[in-house]
Amino acid sequence: MLKHCTLCPRNCVVDRTSGELGFCGADDKIRIGLASLHKWEEPCLSGTRGAGTVFFCHCSLRCVFCQNHDISGHAAAEAGIVTDISGLADTFLSLEQQGAHNIDLVTPTQYAWHLSHAIPLARSRGLSIPIVYNCGGYESVETLRMLDGMIDIYLPDFKYFSSYYAQRYSSAPDYYDVAVEAIEEMVRQTDIPVMDADGLLRSGTIIRHLMLPGLSGDTAQVLRCISSHWGSRVLVSLMRQFTPCTDLSGYPELERRLTDAEYEDACFLMDMLGLEGWTQDAESISESFIPHFDGSGVCLK
Repeated sequence: MLKHCTLCPRNCVVDRTSGELGFCGADDKIRIGLASLHKWEEPCLSGTRGAGTVFFCHCSLRCVFCQNHDISGHAAAEAGIVTDISGLADTFLSLEQQGAHNIDLVTPTQYAWHLSHAIPLARSRGLSIPIVYNCGGYESVETLRMLDGMIDIYLPDFKYFSSYYAQRYSSAPDYYDVAVEAIEEMVRQTDIPVMDADGLLRSGTIIRHLMLPGLSGDTAQVLRCISSHWGSRVLVSLMRQFTPCTDLSGYPELERRLTDAEYEDACFLMDMLGLEGWTQDAESISESFIPHFDGSGVCLK
């Protein structure tokens, strides 16, 4: 699959094994920015000890406001630590030994082929906690089907309703159509959310929506779409943590944080639509919640 890569909807068809780079910028090597316990995911994922997050380098989107910009895109060519499938499996096991409630794969799309081998290998070595596929929502249904039965929890973004904003901010004008089809497949695989006695999610799909300043109307359309398509079959995380942390001089409308009124209106709509999930308080609006991507925690090949 890496010789003619179509893992994401870009369908670049490049030969990653020979060093050709597609839109995401990843070659055939697994490159990870950080593997650590993370306590700032949704409560049902972080629990008391934290999610076992594996932050992968590169990304199939190009979000101008990306908080993980140090390890995304072509600029991340030398970022992070390189490992192989065996090392990735051992990284999962190490996180479980540290007390992680789950393995949280952050921006994993470009490594889906590697994961289809690493997850079964880790299971054969004793991994027992759920696997979370934490992605931007811009996914190929065919790639998701390749992972069917390996992923316990899907955690996709649902960033945009408008193709204009999707193109302007993430270079993906087809984002809405792609995301709807992808999330439909995720919900098919995981069915309704299942919590254990400790309030930890064992299986299911959580849809995240990060509100952007000035895009309250787009947020409303996204929430209505979630309600009409999936309703109680998913949980929703309405996020207010947008923080300008990149050069947004070309996007002056994003050079501010959300107002309380913008977020409160969206919370009201979410409640009115009967969507279950989580909202965030003002403490989430801080760059201190962005990890330091020093490559720590990665088991080498």
